[in-house]
Formats: sequence, C-alpha cells, structure tokens
Amino acid sequence: MALREIRVIPDPVLRTPCEPITTITPAVRRLIADLMDTVDDPGRAGLSANQIGVGLRAFSYNIEGKLGYVINPVLVEKRGEQYGDEGCLSVPDLWYKTRRADYAKVRGIDLDGNTIVVEGKGLMGRMLQHETDHLDGHIYLDRLEKDVRREAMRRLRSDH
Repeated sequence: MALREIRVIPDPVLRTPCEPITTITPAVRRLIADLMDTVDDPGRAGLSANQIGVGLRAFSYNIEGKLGYVINPVLVEKRGEQYGDEGCLSVPDLWYKTRRADYAKVRGIDLDGNTIVVEGKGLMGRMLQHETDHLDGHIYLDRLEKDVRREAMRRLRSDH
C-alpha cells in the first residue's frame, strides 16, 4: 500500500502504550499492508505501528528474508541471554550493546482473527522483544546500563 515515514524520538507517540485492536477493519488492513511495505527494506528487522504514528498494537518483521506481522502481540515466553548490538529506526544512527533474552515467543492474531505464534532465537528473539517494547511505549535505550544510557541520551540531544 504505502511506505510510511518513521517517527523518531522525541515524538511522544513512541512513549505512549498502544491500544489493542478489537476489530479487523479496512483501516487495520491498510495499517498491516503499510507496516509490511515499510519494513520490507534492507536493514529493517521490525517495525511497530507507533513508529509510523499509529497507536495500535501491531508490528511487522523482516528477519532473514521472512516477512510477517502480528496483531495484538503478547510476549509469552523468553529464556536464555544474548548481549549484542541493537539499533532502532526511531533512534537513527545509534547502536548499543543491549541485553535481551536469546529466545522469545509472542502470541497474537492475524488479519483473519486466527491465533498466531512467532518465536525464535538470536535476531528473531531480539526483534520480538524490541517490537513488543515499542508497543508498550518503551525504546531500546531504556534497557541500557545506566552509564551507557546516559551517554546515549547525551548523544541524542547533541544530534537533534
């Protein structure tokens, strides 16, 4: 449908928890199409609805050539640990080592209202946690160690 502009911090939509999608309307179908089109770009792993200015619980993903989406995702399981570089389309040009569970699983629905489960380790696990954080009004910088987070916020202020 359309490539949408990515919202960047300090846009308040990124800090606002998203509302559940209660009915699959034509607007929701357009939102999912836009999320899919916008994430389908090299270097993009995931994209939440609030990153394109829509305060609804949905995200799309593009991991190792596998494109998909989840409506009303809930993080239902995570285990193990990984500590590696993480970035965000809404926090351009800043990459920091971030601690996450290695494995994550989310449950949600598709456009037909069917339950879907998306799970994975490594990059997939990281993306699932990152995008559900977005839908709860959090950005990955919130998860950084205190001194690293302070440096990141200082860099952000000087860049904007």
